[in-house]
Amino acid sequence: MLKLLLLAAFVLCGHCHDVEYIENTEENARVVGGTNAAKNAWPWQVSLQYISGSSWYHTCGGSLIRANRVLTAAHCVDRAATYRVVLGEHNLSQNDGTEQVISVSAKRIHANWNSNNVAAGYDIAILHLAASATLNSYVKLASLPADGTILANNHNCIISGWGRTSTGGSLPSILQQAPLPVVAHSTCSSSSYWGSTVKTTMVCAGGNGVQAGCNGDSGGPLNCVVNGSYQVHGVTSFVSSLGCNAYLKPTVFTRVSAYISWINSNL
Repeated sequence: MLKLLLLAAFVLCGHCHDVEYIENTEENARVVGGTNAAKNAWPWQVSLQYISGSSWYHTCGGSLIRANRVLTAAHCVDRAATYRVVLGEHNLSQNDGTEQVISVSAKRIHANWNSNNVAAGYDIAILHLAASATLNSYVKLASLPADGTILANNHNCIISGWGRTSTGGSLPSILQQAPLPVVAHSTCSSSSYWGSTVKTTMVCAGGNGVQAGCNGDSGGPLNCVVNGSYQVHGVTSFVSSLGCNAYLKPTVFTRVSAYISWINSNL
C-alpha cells in the first residue's frame, strides 16, 4: 500500500510494504503525462525488484553509478527483503535480450534517513551488487553532477521509470519518460507550492498538473542535460497525497549534488 506521511506526501515506490501485488500487464500505459522511452534511451536506469513467494516484483528505479553500485532512494530499501536489480531492461513483461540480472549483496542507507518522515530529507541509498555489470550500449554508468550544483529554474530534465501511469493506476510494462523542468527552490518552497516541506537538499521538477512521477518511479533518475550530456541530478522521492500530478505540487527528488561526498564515501 502507499505510505501517507504527516506532511501530505506520498513516497513513490511501487510496492513499498504491499500485501497485494500488481502485475505489469498494461502494454500501452504511460507514466503520468509521459511516453514510451526508446530502447536504450536511459542505459543507467535499473529496475529494482524484490521477491515474494516465487515471483519478482518491480518496486523502484535506480541508477547504475559504478559497475557494481546502484543509486536509489532510502525508502525503497528500508525494510527486510531480498532484492535484485535488472539492468538493460525495457519491457518488464518480456525478454528484451539485453537484460542483466544481479542480486543486491548489501545496502547503504543514509544514517539520517527517517522512514516516518520522507520530507525530512536524506532519502538516498547505495546498493552493492553481488557482481559487476557488463557495460555495453544497453548498460552504461550514469554521470553525476559536481558537488553543490544547482540547476536554474525551468532547466529541462526528464524523469524515467516504470511508475504508475496515473494516481492509483497501473504499472506499465515499457519504460516511460516525461519532461519535468526544474522548479527553483525559492518557488517550490513558497506557500503556493510545497512550502517548508521542501528542503534545500531536494530538487523540484514539474508541477504543471500534467506530467509527474508516480508510484514505482521512486529511486529512479531525474535526467538533466548539462554541457551537452545527461547527468542524474535527482533521485525520485515523493509527490503530494492530492495526486501524483497535482497542480503546483512538483515531483520532489533528493538532490544528488547535495550528497556527492556521502556517495563517494559509500562506494
